[in-house]
Amino acid sequence: MTDLRNYLSLIKKSGELKIIKKKVSTKYEIAGITAKVDGSTAILFENIAESDFNLVANLVGTRKRFAQAIGSTEEKIHENMISAIKKAKKPKVISSGKFMENKSKTISIMPIVTHFEKESGPFITSSIAYVKNPETGEQNSSFHRLMPIDKTHFSIRMVEGRHLHRCFIDAKEHNEDLKVAVTIGVHPAISIAGAYQAEWGKDEIDIANSLLGGKLTLSKLPYTGLHVPSGTEIVMEGKILQDKTHQEWMVEMLQTYDHHRSQPIFELESLYYRNNPIFHDVLSGFSEHRLLMGMPIESKLNGELKKSFPQTKQVSMTNGGCNWLHAVVQIKKKKDSDPKKIIKKTFESHRSLKQVTVVDEDINPNNAESVEYAMATRFQADTDLLIIKNVRGSSLDPSSDQKNLKTAKMGIDATKSLSKRQEGFELAKIPKINKIKLDNYFK
Repeated sequence: MTDLRNYLSLIKKSGELKIIKKKVSTKYEIAGITAKVDGSTAILFENIAESDFNLVANLVGTRKRFAQAIGSTEEKIHENMISAIKKAKKPKVISSGKFMENKSKTISIMPIVTHFEKESGPFITSSIAYVKNPETGEQNSSFHRLMPIDKTHFSIRMVEGRHLHRCFIDAKEHNEDLKVAVTIGVHPAISIAGAYQAEWGKDEIDIANSLLGGKLTLSKLPYTGLHVPSGTEIVMEGKILQDKTHQEWMVEMLQTYDHHRSQPIFELESLYYRNNPIFHDVLSGFSEHRLLMGMPIESKLNGELKKSFPQTKQVSMTNGGCNWLHAVVQIKKKKDSDPKKIIKKTFESHRSLKQVTVVDEDINPNNAESVEYAMATRFQADTDLLIIKNVRGSSLDPSSDQKNLKTAKMGIDATKSLSKRQEGFELAKIPKINKIKLDNYFK
């Protein structure tokens, strides 16, 4: 029960998957349909004009399906994620993966989607890259978009300083190309783990195995020697060339265009795929993208802040902040100094954040109106505002210094001052209001 097909069967039974049999095009049409169903069901395209492959989109586009992917309920997503991170264990290795059923030497057989009008080309957006850490010998897995250049080459986006880029720089310093494997179409628990930014030397696939109850299996690839999930739909192996680049740009989590970059080139050695393969496409900047990238970080923040500050109740990466740039921390305040300490720790834990707001227990951190109410009634700009200038920020934020990755950050203490009259902050309640059913009165 650890591959994409198992998960599709699960969500089909619960009415969370719709199948489209009408012929569709990879050029804008699939992206447009996916945008239209954003926030609702997953969709499986079975008739694609440019390819014989099927394609699934909006796979974990809701918190409900995200929870289903990790065997959880919506309320216990973070609890399950934190537990899986703590209990991460290596998967078993088996002799041959299901993806070995077919082999190709060209990428042109895949239904690679063109999403937006001003992007530099079509992109594979669900691709997870696997590489061996040169220092520890352990593998690492992480998301990296791929733009096709020709039948055997992609540009591959790597964020400077992240694990794949560090491995690439090490290989380059040794005058070597970097052998990598890429998977497309895995159980979403593997994608979720791949989006988690584990410590250097740790393998995210171990977290995926824990999320899948220790049932994940891997298979060894012949060219790279790397291990990938044995139930993967599509696997590519090859190398990232040390001395060649290609310019690309695409839409990011903010639904804005990233600036133009020259990125290294991945050269295909072999492409393997299952019978009747299912390609996975993630529409950039929409719900599935934000949940895949943001929720693992939200879990990380919940774990780290609750450990450092037990008064922390909940951390939410807000929808308005693209589930990446803004966070709200709900606490049971003990001292007036608590919020600013928590703000600083939150920024340290996820450096892409540019705004952190701290609220009390009676404020819902997932409700923008509730958070704004706290700011309106509990926040004073001259004493409760923290500004941090010229620090590392997100490369995605178009208002920042994207070239040097510098930004300014804002912390907001929207909690009740303990030196003030507490009754003045109390939210008025009507006794027994929850027992009133309007249907009993409007007859």
